[in-house]
Amino acid sequence: MSRERSFTIIRTAVSMAVAVLVAFLIIVLVSDQPLESIKIFLLRPFSTKRYIGNIVETAVPLIFSGLAMAIMFKANLFNLGAEGIYFIAGITGSMVAIWPKLPPVVFPFLCILVGAATGMAVMVIPGVLKAKYGASELVTSLMMNNILLGVGLYILNNVMRDPDVASLVSYKYRTNSLLANIVPGTRIHVGFIIAIVFAVLVYIFLFKSKWGYEIRMVGDNGTFASYSGINVAKVILTVHLAAGAIAGMGGIIECIGMHKRFEWSALPGYGFDGAMIAMLAGNNPIGVIGAAFFVSWLRVGADLVNRSSDIPTEMISILQSIIILLISAERFLHKYKQSWIEKEVK
Repeated sequence: MSRERSFTIIRTAVSMAVAVLVAFLIIVLVSDQPLESIKIFLLRPFSTKRYIGNIVETAVPLIFSGLAMAIMFKANLFNLGAEGIYFIAGITGSMVAIWPKLPPVVFPFLCILVGAATGMAVMVIPGVLKAKYGASELVTSLMMNNILLGVGLYILNNVMRDPDVASLVSYKYRTNSLLANIVPGTRIHVGFIIAIVFAVLVYIFLFKSKWGYEIRMVGDNGTFASYSGINVAKVILTVHLAAGAIAGMGGIIECIGMHKRFEWSALPGYGFDGAMIAMLAGNNPIGVIGAAFFVSWLRVGADLVNRSSDIPTEMISILQSIIILLISAERFLHKYKQSWIEKEVK
């Protein structure tokens, strides 16, 4: 491992540590029993099988979102379309989960396939606009999120809504469409295994394949990659399709893994979380797993301390913002970077 890579890992670890220290500071300033609250925040998420299950199940959608954003970032693209894809893929996959009658194994597979196809279809639009016309993928993806939310809510209201329930939810999924639990006493489902498998597959795709090499070349220097004979437009479209498929899978897996019917009435927020997860992982698909579990632990800990003491749940938003600010700030610990790298030369 190069010294530059080692420094990046250390810098990320420091950012995470600072976020945790800020959590301690918030608890000390707000809580009447700060030591007890800190203990709850740090340790209670690991105290029972149920709470550990909460960490794992919370990490699953974060892994998929982080993988989608890691692929984007590797190509030096900043597309936040996963936010809308999670919602619309949940809608289309849920439509499959509600009406057809299929065998247990085939049913969830088909739902996931429809979710992935939906994500790819959505990502074609910002992908083509970027590859052919140079349109900002950030702007187009953010606009697409609003469109997808509106279309999804229309379908939910007029096609899928269960009239026997007061809230805005769909009809119940068929039992055969649901992902099976793999750990008794928890809600950890098969989606966790799928997430781990895809993290490995994305790693192989990015670092062990020709397509991954082209993606990394375009991300490092698109102009040089073009002069080297790489079809940059094709790479941009490939990245969008791959990220869209993964985000679409994440959306429907969260629905059929954790819910009995479609229950989102707003964008779930996982797309924006993916950017933070990818940054924490240094755009490494295997690192995405650890980053997702770290953020999941923070969220479960914050929820537990909120329910057990007087600490507001808004604390987690503050911690996530601090993590993003420190990791994205190029000058953070910059004065130590050069001397650290120079030691490798000597």
